[in-house]
Amino acid sequence: MRRAIRLSTFVCLFSFCYTLAFTQTGTITGSVKNSETGEAINAASVIVAGSVSGTYTNTAGSFSIRVSSLPVKLIVSSVGFATQELTVNSYDPVTVSLVLGTALGQEVVVSASRTAERLIESPVTIERVSAAAIKNTPAASYYDIISKLKGVDVVNASLTFTSPTTRGFGGSGNTRFNQQVDGIDNQAPALNFSVGSVVGLSELDVESMELLPGASSALYGSGGMNGTLLVNSKNPFNYTGLSFQAKTGVMNLDNKWRSASPYYNLSLRWAQKVSEKFAYKITSEYIHAKDWLARDYRNYGRVGTNGAIKDGTRETDPNYDGVNVYGDETTINLRSLVLNAIGSQVPFWQSYINQLPGNIPVSRTGYTEDELADPNTINYKLAGALHYKITPRVEAILMGQFGTGNTIYTGSDRYSLKDLKIAQYKFELRSDNWFARAYTTQENAGESHNLTATARQFNELWKPSTQWYQEYGFAYLNAKMAGMNDLDAHNQARTVADVGRPEAGSAEFQRMWDSVRLKPIYKNGGLFLDKSDLYVAEGQYNFSSLLNHVVDVLVGGNWRQFVLNSEKTLFHEVNGPIKINELGAYMQVGKEIIKDRLKLTASGRYDKNEYFKGKFTPRITAVIQPAKDHNIRLSYQTAYRFPSTQQQWIDLTVGSGTLIGGNRVIWESYDLINNPGYSAPEFIANPANRIPVTYKEIKPESVASYELGYKALIQNKVLLDAYVYTGQYENFIGRRDVVQFYDQSDPTKYRGISVVVNSDVKVKTFGWGMSIDWRLPSNFAVNGNISSDEIKDVPDNFRASFNSPKYRALLGLSNSGFGPKDLFGFNVSWRWQDKIDFEGDFASGRINPTHIVDAALMYRLPAIKSQLKLGANNLLNQYYINAIGNPSIGGLYYLAFTYNLQ
Repeated sequence: MRRAIRLSTFVCLFSFCYTLAFTQTGTITGSVKNSETGEAINAASVIVAGSVSGTYTNTAGSFSIRVSSLPVKLIVSSVGFATQELTVNSYDPVTVSLVLGTALGQEVVVSASRTAERLIESPVTIERVSAAAIKNTPAASYYDIISKLKGVDVVNASLTFTSPTTRGFGGSGNTRFNQQVDGIDNQAPALNFSVGSVVGLSELDVESMELLPGASSALYGSGGMNGTLLVNSKNPFNYTGLSFQAKTGVMNLDNKWRSASPYYNLSLRWAQKVSEKFAYKITSEYIHAKDWLARDYRNYGRVGTNGAIKDGTRETDPNYDGVNVYGDETTINLRSLVLNAIGSQVPFWQSYINQLPGNIPVSRTGYTEDELADPNTINYKLAGALHYKITPRVEAILMGQFGTGNTIYTGSDRYSLKDLKIAQYKFELRSDNWFARAYTTQENAGESHNLTATARQFNELWKPSTQWYQEYGFAYLNAKMAGMNDLDAHNQARTVADVGRPEAGSAEFQRMWDSVRLKPIYKNGGLFLDKSDLYVAEGQYNFSSLLNHVVDVLVGGNWRQFVLNSEKTLFHEVNGPIKINELGAYMQVGKEIIKDRLKLTASGRYDKNEYFKGKFTPRITAVIQPAKDHNIRLSYQTAYRFPSTQQQWIDLTVGSGTLIGGNRVIWESYDLINNPGYSAPEFIANPANRIPVTYKEIKPESVASYELGYKALIQNKVLLDAYVYTGQYENFIGRRDVVQFYDQSDPTKYRGISVVVNSDVKVKTFGWGMSIDWRLPSNFAVNGNISSDEIKDVPDNFRASFNSPKYRALLGLSNSGFGPKDLFGFNVSWRWQDKIDFEGDFASGRINPTHIVDAALMYRLPAIKSQLKLGANNLLNQYYINAIGNPSIGGLYYLAFTYNLQ
């Protein structure tokens, strides 16, 4: 019944918007040409200023666009030409002549205020990546271009798993950073990572990317704490024909852990404009490579789900726990649990045992990641869309995209995502002043499994820990009493206990490994059975034209439902799948107070999650233009996020501890209400010093941010951008590791649990950034940026996971055309970032500074509308990591051929 009411409300709202839309008429027609040659310009963008209404020219350079009233201002742009603005006062055909030259700062963006405006006039900091920039980037994946933008941090869990963030709090699954592809929320509903690099657009179909650093919830909802990335695809009415791209290369060079291996990336796009009313497109992409290897074998000291790097190796520490070694998380106190029992069985050994230390920690022998995980990364994407113009002003879009493959992900553990499948489907109606869409994300974990859980249960299947430690204990005592020193005795004992241990890669090993990884976690295996879904309906209407742009008014709203279904392998599902409903609405009002000098905009959004109180997030911005092409921006922005689906409902044993969500029923199931955990490991041995962590209802997290920015275009050659910001987080959501004792009188009987909590104090962040883009003669260009982010007032024993370097910088040099007929081009960049004290659920530790050089050489083949590119990511092959426990990333060298560049 509730769903029927929601659906009826949505249909009524849409019908109202649709009726309003058809009360407005008028079509502007015209053509766009090259001012020097008079040739028609294909795929030139024509946008109505102050709205999302726009179109592209056809192969003859002609366009037509529906408008509600006159006069209107049109913004016309094309790659390689200076953007032109013109005011249209009648419906007579117009001719626009574009001048060759820079488009610095003139690119049209939509994301900053959900209406079209020039980049230089944006009221908040924004970065834009065009299709032209993607064509000329050295990056093998367009997703990696984001790492070159100022203030951006990127975490690579594997070759095809890139997670960006801005202004701190980076990680493989970043719930403080929104990503949308053609309006679709790109976050997996259960696994909480962005699926953009798994099921998103292929490079051939990306029209542009827009990045909003910082708070953006006022327009984009929960999760926009630290930024929003919008990826836009190419419309088949405007970009037609066959395009394909083939990349082949080599990676894992000079790597003693993994031999050199090929890299393949094939993609195709076919778009056809069947008539003035109907167009369609089909895209696909296939990636195959041997992935980077996670090979951090440093010793890790765990307490619950927390820990730190410590000295020692398997040969020097009996309790060794390698970061990227799995199965060695199983550990016991050999003295209390084994040796004392042996002493009671063999009385004449008891006096000797009594002389040994009271705590002798020993871990089981583990396996490295290259012994357990499938090294072959495979990613296959298939997508299609049907576009139908119901009227010249109303376009219907039905699209679907599907992705599957194998990769590795870092969350609370390392996960082998095997045969992962994600599908997204959308139906949308769009006009110049409104849109209405409904979409769903369908998640299927396939044979994905937790490497740590699988390895630990594998050891139990091969030889139960009760037997393994018993054999270890007898061998250890025999070696000690034979005169061996303690370390040699431990190594001798391990050799004895490991007799018969299956060798990685053997037929016996594979048979046993498969039997465990294909068994659900709650049945002592490692398999996820996740089949969670997300359903969304949303709409927006721009009333500005109805008000003759005296004031600009925008309203919108959405409904979301998460359906969590992991069959108890990830979530605390007592009575079947868990449903979470959210409702939201927003409004924006803008007014140009002083013409071409001052514009003010105010936005507000209200959201309600059924498990939490509603949140209101306002935003106020001002753009001041003291002189032409010089803009000062001021903003007060707020953002929030409801706890993620995992932070609400996760119930998962990892490493040597358990992750649980903040819902009270989960705390009750672990008896944490009556028998609370204690917050610090130093309290374990002394009951008098134990401080309990009692249950408190988790609250939504919010941030209030102030920003001052300046953007200037100097002589159409130099674009400067700078900002400084400060943010204050309230009810900051993080994890706290607690120790729960089974027996309050016995400090050896406890378990580690990681609980979700709010910070009692306000956490503060602050930072700044600046960039320059300088166009030089002969098609040369120089670009550079530097930025900084910091955090303070983080409570003790609270894991904030800020994970941002204090400083990062980039310097680049490029040329878009040199040599005979300007057919050659190149792009080279150097990136540097400072050290990071990385905190994660999987592992924490220091990451050293990195220096990365990327380069590419391009050659255009205009006769066949093609390009050759010779590229190198990490040209100097300096292996580095950007998160503890993640793979070491080396050089990737490739040759790409692209046909029909658009």
